[in-house]
Amino acid sequence: MKLLFVVHRYGTDISGGSETLCRQFAEKLVERGHEIDVVTSCARSYVDWANAVPAGTSVANGVTLHRFPVEAPRNPGLFGPLDARTLRSHTNVPLSLEHSWLAMIGPTMPNLIPWLTAHTADYDLAIFFTYLYTNTTSGMPVASRIRPVVFHPTAHHEPPIYMRSFDPVFAAADSFGFLTQEEADLVDTRFGLDRPSVITGIGTDLDADGDGRRFRQAFDLGNRPYLLYLGRLDTGKGADELHLFFRWYRKRHDTDLALVYIGDPVMPLPASDDIRVLGFLDDQTTRDAIDGCLALAQPSYFESFSMALTEVWAQHKPALVQGHCAVLKGQALRSGGAIPFHSFAEFEVALERLERDDGLAIALGAAGRRYVEANYGWSTVMERYEGLLAGTLATWSRRVG
Repeated sequence: MKLLFVVHRYGTDISGGSETLCRQFAEKLVERGHEIDVVTSCARSYVDWANAVPAGTSVANGVTLHRFPVEAPRNPGLFGPLDARTLRSHTNVPLSLEHSWLAMIGPTMPNLIPWLTAHTADYDLAIFFTYLYTNTTSGMPVASRIRPVVFHPTAHHEPPIYMRSFDPVFAAADSFGFLTQEEADLVDTRFGLDRPSVITGIGTDLDADGDGRRFRQAFDLGNRPYLLYLGRLDTGKGADELHLFFRWYRKRHDTDLALVYIGDPVMPLPASDDIRVLGFLDDQTTRDAIDGCLALAQPSYFESFSMALTEVWAQHKPALVQGHCAVLKGQALRSGGAIPFHSFAEFEVALERLERDDGLAIALGAAGRRYVEANYGWSTVMERYEGLLAGTLATWSRRVG
């Protein structure tokens, strides 16, 4: 099949979940003989959408990329107050205010709609990633009038999902690719659409291998145990709350445990000898960090899957996860590979048990590994995914005659 992917950012140096989902699916489909084009922006940062990559067409790992410039960087002085006003009361916001918010959240690419109008017919399917951004809200209704659309909303419980302005966007989808049952349930409850869907999940490299000693040496950690955070350093991801919980834990316990953050520093967090903020690291160094850690800390309130979780399980490591996030709690309970926490008290007890009981950490890590092997090996995921694509195209072809 010849497939068109549309996503707000793209590249190996982009660590966002939906962006990584898009890139991995694109590259895996190329490996399986499909022809993949990706339309995306010239931005690296979702905070301001400043153009950082040259516009034009290029090829990366067999994927053809069409990059369009963003009209203008987002103005935080204007967007901040609008965002606060719009999201503070998502059930009683005027549509005009929602439309202003959607226009400003970005990335606005003036060349996108003309390009989709002219070229979508060249593909068998158009596939859009994440519901939130302008490339989807403006582009998907256009593409869906020309070719069938598969939609990966990467939806989770957050104020924007309840905006009425997203109703026609979701309605434009011919089918959905969901990451977890919790995401599927949320979209069904919120939108009530009768559309084909598949819970694809995201593939995980089951052969991933790291060297914890190499990581410890590179970052001067010695033999200290450390808790690992993987992902953007962002309030919604719980990065600051984890920082607070960890400092409280260290004050209450006689331990030399450290906390290591790996990911884009969207928000500043104070570093110290006990708290290392390392920024974005390459894949092998991240695998080394996983191999050496006591456990992953996944405190995010807003997740539709969490690749960090399956990556640490693939390397037989346990996790502590945010119990207030339905997706993380569901993954923890289905796998038996993580302990959910809902408060500092629960975080404290769970972390203390992991520090003191090597057998518990090993058992949780082993359960997580079994769960990933059964559900998220790439061959298994891609069989589900190709079934979704073929089924969507066949249904659309019968409908249009």
